[in-house]
Formats: sequence, C-alpha cells, structure tokens
Amino acid sequence: MSDNDDTATQAEAVEAADETLEQPQEQLDRAIEELRGVLREEEQRPEMAFRGGGSSVIMDIPVDVQIVLGSTEMPVSQLMALQRGSVVALDRRIGEPVDVIVNGRRIARGEITVLEGDASRFGIRLTEIAATAKSA
Repeated sequence: MSDNDDTATQAEAVEAADETLEQPQEQLDRAIEELRGVLREEEQRPEMAFRGGGSSVIMDIPVDVQIVLGSTEMPVSQLMALQRGSVVALDRRIGEPVDVIVNGRRIARGEITVLEGDASRFGIRLTEIAATAKSA
C-alpha cells in the first residue's frame, strides 16, 4: 500500500466521521429551530400563555421560589456552638417586609400573614413587585 493510498483512506475515514458528526449536529439544529418556533408562537399569543391556556412550554418550567425572612453572618466557631434552643439574630426586624426570591433573583417583597383557611400555616401578602419582574 502506498502513501497515497493511506492518505486517501484517512481522508475517507475523516469524511465519514464528519458525516456522522453532522447528523447529530443537524438534529440538534433542527430541534433548536423547532423550539424557537414554539417560543415565537407563544410570544404572539401572550394572553394565552399567561392565562394558562394551551400547552405553553414556558409555563411548565419549574422555578425555585424562596421567601427570605432574613440572614446573618457568624464565625464558624459560633456556628459550631449552636444547639437546640439557640437563638440566631437576623438582619431584619419584626414587621419588615420579606423578600420573594425566584431562581436567585428578588422579584417581590411582602408581609407574612396567617392563611385564612388554615391558621396553622402562614403565607406572604405581596406588597411590592420589583420593576424588573414586571418587564421579564
């Protein structure tokens, strides 16, 4: 076998590998375009997406929601000394609004309230919506 034959065989192998790699890439590109199409359709029908109508892809995405009552900093030695009955002072006072955090971003503030239907549980009454949350 000559060097030309080896080079031709290697070129064919590279070409075949490129074709194999292109197929998944083409599939991925096609899937991305389909998703973009769905998102474009949803943008054209915002009233349906926000009313819960239809099968909105975006409305089914789970998000992490946290209500932050307060926080504090302490040295590790103090942390390690905590035990049952210990009191940890927070950076907020009673009556101050709590933050509503969605996926790490503050979207609102509110006050803690007791649920009307279940006095053993509490919830948050929103008092302020962050400006960026309205436009997002």
